[in-house]
Amino acid sequence: MNYKLAIDWDDFLTNYWQKKPVILRKAFAHFIDPITPDELAGLAMEEEIDSRIVSNKDGIWDARFGPFTQYNNLGEDHWSLLVQAVDHWHEQAATLLEPFKCMPQWQFDDLMISYATQGAGVGPHIDNYDVFIIQGMGSRRWQVGDRNQHYKQFNAHKALLHVEEYQPILDEEITAGDILYIPLGCPHNGTSIGESLSYSVGFMTRTSQELLSSFADYVIDNLPNGIYYQDPNLKRPKDPYQVQPYELTKLQDQIIDVIKTPELFNDWFGKHITLPMHDLNIVPVEPPYDCDEFESLLKNGAELNRVQSIRILKVGNFGYIHGEKIDLPMPMIDLLCKTEILSYQQLQDKDTLQVMLDLVNKGYWYFAEE
Repeated sequence: MNYKLAIDWDDFLTNYWQKKPVILRKAFAHFIDPITPDELAGLAMEEEIDSRIVSNKDGIWDARFGPFTQYNNLGEDHWSLLVQAVDHWHEQAATLLEPFKCMPQWQFDDLMISYATQGAGVGPHIDNYDVFIIQGMGSRRWQVGDRNQHYKQFNAHKALLHVEEYQPILDEEITAGDILYIPLGCPHNGTSIGESLSYSVGFMTRTSQELLSSFADYVIDNLPNGIYYQDPNLKRPKDPYQVQPYELTKLQDQIIDVIKTPELFNDWFGKHITLPMHDLNIVPVEPPYDCDEFESLLKNGAELNRVQSIRILKVGNFGYIHGEKIDLPMPMIDLLCKTEILSYQQLQDKDTLQVMLDLVNKGYWYFAEE
């Protein structure tokens, strides 16, 4: 399917992005669902796929995690099935993401799809990411509040963090093709009107705490020679037990200098940010192709498909995929980022073929005929 999105991105980024929620009416004209409820239910039966069922029967909240084996005990209303990272596993659903690829892809998280029955939802809550909620089949009523650091949250269930009462600044129904954009930190609550499907395109960055922890681990593994504090101009202190302000500044600068070393920081970030949050359909080749076999397949017309939703990005002068640096020149990295299907004519260079052989054997690309 070819989804065309009617959004003035410059206006949206200027007036709404991470500022306030907005409903974009008929952003997708003549919207057709790329997946059926039955297909979604089938995905939730798979071990590798993150899913959950949230219900609210008689005011009592419950949440269960997949994989699921049956659904016939759930009744006809007040329950939702939510499946994470559907773009990793369902080709048609993944096409919904194409119009959003103008946004910084290192911030993209996943495509979550929700099937809901009459009156269902996951309750009023706050997300730590920006989300575009595309309404598919049916409709939902959304109540969205403004940001406020004083909102109180509580556990309606051990797996459900809800927010206490808030004043909605949006209280509207959305129907097929509408998009509700909700910035990080805005409380919201969606309730299904009849049966419905919705598609959440999430953009999320890591916290400074997570980044610092990951970078520290990288430095430990990749900077074997310790960097020690030194003070060759030391003067005898009046109070040897007092750490001097200039010493604290020198220590901070010592750490900041490591962070500001491009070879370290860029390489860490490229590897860190291309690691997936959810499982991917990666199958290493067994036994691996040898060079002659690989080149022969390509020469005979076999094409290489990139694994669906694998993360590939450029950081500085290098490309990264699935936590690894790609040892190729930037023009080829550009091609790999922008082209999901590759042919022999694009890969004839011997060095490129050798690198691609390694990536194919790891399962990051695969021959379409397989």
